[in-house]
Amino acid sequence: MSLVAGLHEDHGAVFEDRGGREVVSHYGRPGSAARAVRNGVGVIEMGYGVVAVEGADRVDFVDDAVTNSVPADDGEGTYALLLDPQGGIDTDMYVYNAGERLLLFTPPSRVEPLVEDWSEKVFIDDVELRDASADFGVFGVHGPTSTEKIASVLNGAGSPEPALSFVRGRMNDVGVTVVASDAPTGEEGYEVICAADEAERIFDTLLTRGLNAAPFGYDTWETLTAEAGTPLFDTELRGRLPNVAGVRNAVDFEKGCFVGQEVVSKVENQGRPSQRLVGLRPEERPDAGAAVFDGDAAVGDVTRAVDSSTLDGAVALAYVDFGCDGDDLAVRVDGDDVPAERVELPFVDGSARSARLPTYPE
Repeated sequence: MSLVAGLHEDHGAVFEDRGGREVVSHYGRPGSAARAVRNGVGVIEMGYGVVAVEGADRVDFVDDAVTNSVPADDGEGTYALLLDPQGGIDTDMYVYNAGERLLLFTPPSRVEPLVEDWSEKVFIDDVELRDASADFGVFGVHGPTSTEKIASVLNGAGSPEPALSFVRGRMNDVGVTVVASDAPTGEEGYEVICAADEAERIFDTLLTRGLNAAPFGYDTWETLTAEAGTPLFDTELRGRLPNVAGVRNAVDFEKGCFVGQEVVSKVENQGRPSQRLVGLRPEERPDAGAAVFDGDAAVGDVTRAVDSSTLDGAVALAYVDFGCDGDDLAVRVDGDDVPAERVELPFVDGSARSARLPTYPE
């Protein structure tokens, strides 16, 4: 359940379930909310699951499992993946070194299987794992004026930099941690973390104190991240090889072994994966899973399509064959083939560039 449901309702929120977590879908006008974020700053309650990892061996234990190098110093974070033995993405996560513990922010549906799986693999390691999702409130603050917003309400610290580093300070006399985001919306951004019982106070502070901000929900989040070319776990990443998804920022190809490394390294050494994630501008919005055609040949499938208020039209992310060079493609909509122009990502150039923007070897 949302930690600030009452405040959301005051703003006209409509709720939905995502991975067993109640989140705001929208506040009535998701397109207007997207424009508010693109032109200023917006606030969203994030529906993360959180895993706490404690014990003297915590850094080495997690580092041996995930695709990126886990930071050893307090105040630093990284974006990483946990793969299955075949190299498919089992979950993505942000890993933060919070001093005496690591905090892993994951899709909410992945917390229970992650804690269960890793607990079975703790032998002589000094490691303790638990689901800490109920301990924290997390709010995303995104938009070209998000740095001004944070500066207007944060005391005792300056805005953190670089991306995924964090500082500790106070907002409205409440202790908070502020993380510099990796720009998933294509805008400057931060995440504000607080104790769960202080969530209402922090959400109200972010909306109404200092520089005003607009609330937005996950419908708008889907649109903003699609416009930014940011692949998301449920739609673009689950089960895919990181090479195919193009999330090279999540993989340290020079580190030691991690689960699925052999497959990832083999594909990397081949020089090109089987598919790549691309952007399409279709004349009509297709459904997820719609086939993509180059002439008469089926070359891929749509993963996510949204109506972009910024571009006043539909945009779509799709996996297509790596060797597909055509720009004038088509997507299947209600049984008909609809023209879809292949375009370079991101669709929208904001105040920042998403660190997850798909990239591939030339």
